[in-house]
Amino acid sequence: MAQPQGIHARRAALRLLDAVLRRGETLDIAFAGATKDVRKFEDKALARAIASEVLRWLVDLDALIDSATKKPLPGDAKARMVLRIMLAQWLRLDTPPHAVVATGLDLLAGGPRRLAHGVFSTLTKREASLPRVPTLPAEVAARWGERAPAIAADLADPPPLDLTLRDPGETEHWKVQLSADSLMPGHLRLPRGENVEKLPGFSDGAWWVQDIAASLPARLLGRGEGCHVLDLCAAPGGKTLQLAAQGWQVTALDISKRRLDLLKANLKRTGLKAGTIRADALQWQPKHRFDAILLDAPCTATGTARRHPDVLHRIGVRQIEEMAELQAALLECAQNWLKPGGTLVYATCSLEREEGEEQVRNVNPEPLPIRADELPDGLAPSAEGWLRTDPGMLPEQGGLDGFFIARWQAG
Repeated sequence: MAQPQGIHARRAALRLLDAVLRRGETLDIAFAGATKDVRKFEDKALARAIASEVLRWLVDLDALIDSATKKPLPGDAKARMVLRIMLAQWLRLDTPPHAVVATGLDLLAGGPRRLAHGVFSTLTKREASLPRVPTLPAEVAARWGERAPAIAADLADPPPLDLTLRDPGETEHWKVQLSADSLMPGHLRLPRGENVEKLPGFSDGAWWVQDIAASLPARLLGRGEGCHVLDLCAAPGGKTLQLAAQGWQVTALDISKRRLDLLKANLKRTGLKAGTIRADALQWQPKHRFDAILLDAPCTATGTARRHPDVLHRIGVRQIEEMAELQAALLECAQNWLKPGGTLVYATCSLEREEGEEQVRNVNPEPLPIRADELPDGLAPSAEGWLRTDPGMLPEQGGLDGFFIARWQAG
């Protein structure tokens, strides 16, 4: 018997969600294994889109399911997981209900198909809908405090595509070539859904994909003029490329061979130069000190929830504490490797104070203040001189990732 078209994508989405919600894996790590039996690029993309929409709207999807059942389904029940997938397709991806039923119920072969069909039919007849803004998990909303509503509003849809130019002087040229917007020199913003590798300038290495918030730490080091900079935890390399393009002699260090291979591929595509070292930063000892160090530290990445909604459900107190401990240790190393008068920039793509503001206590000198004229219009440094961004900022321009960034100058 022929299977409904697209069933492989739905099965892959189910595997993705199981990996995230039951095993605590990231979407990126789980993706290859979950889609190994899916041949078409379009079906792989659909699996990722379905899983992402379920994770983005999980609290609200579960509320709809619970409103249509006499007895609550267990949180890890396969019927609940399949209903989440069915509702996400109907309410977020505009899949017609009959197509949702044809592919969704097959995921419950040998299981409670009648129950799932009944719940879905009840909700379609009721013309159920999702709220305008996704509801955050309660513990997440509590951590993010008064900014939580604004952040949630920007999580409703996947973000636009940001590019960083190798030559900021060509911003106007590439704005025209790519029909793009720009929030500052060297930055371009395009609608989501573009096939990156087919865009003009990709094969020539004229730009690379990088959220505008992620581009700010390297910008804050300015021109290198041949001085030596250490890019700690560098892969997959966006900041390494920036620093090389800004004239620094770059040493890029990372512990992951796979991610360093991506960095090297990006260097080759762009024609930029950097030395690479595979090592554990906590065990490594440099042969000399550096004029500048950029530490984009490993973190919980909760600031990337727009594109990685799995962080809304994987990250808790334990993960935050573990990352904060690692960040403090890396900051101590970085301070010891800096020349007198050198500049240290610390950054994390996290919204958690433990990984940002509270890490400032681990650095002795007062921060070298970040200036408003170094930032895109609409962003401003704190009174203490550091920068905190979150997805609720710059809403009219399409938002940005959440980052904490601070800068110091060694005595």
